[in-house]
Amino acid sequence: MPAIDVVDSTWICASPASVAAIVAEPSNWRRWWPDLVLDVHEWRGDKGVRWTVTAAPNRTAGTMEIWLEPSCDGVVLHYFLRLDGVAGRRISPRKARRFVDARRKSTKQLFWALSDQIEPTRTRRLSTPQPPATA
Repeated sequence: MPAIDVVDSTWICASPASVAAIVAEPSNWRRWWPDLVLDVHEWRGDKGVRWTVTAAPNRTAGTMEIWLEPSCDGVVLHYFLRLDGVAGRRISPRKARRFVDARRKSTKQLFWALSDQIEPTRTRRLSTPQPPATA
């Protein structure tokens, strides 16, 4: 089992192809994960991307994946990040927990923002109070 294991799933009301196009853009990776060095291990088209990862400053390494699963009228974006210490470096359980907690929070915020970007009218429609119906 990896020292750091982050798993998250977020449903987005958009086609897998439209989400995959955003996920496939390397400039987004640098903005979303500036502390990670990512090398594509496998392009999966509308199903997502798998990367090998080195976390700065070369203290951890592992894999990351975004898997896109069609669901109803949208897609479930599954996120996996698994890291271990490199060159004999161990990650203390306390540091691993802090990293995982922080990454889960930032990842959820990232993918909610992605959902807002893709479907802005849906978000506004759900969050804007509707006037009462008149008789």
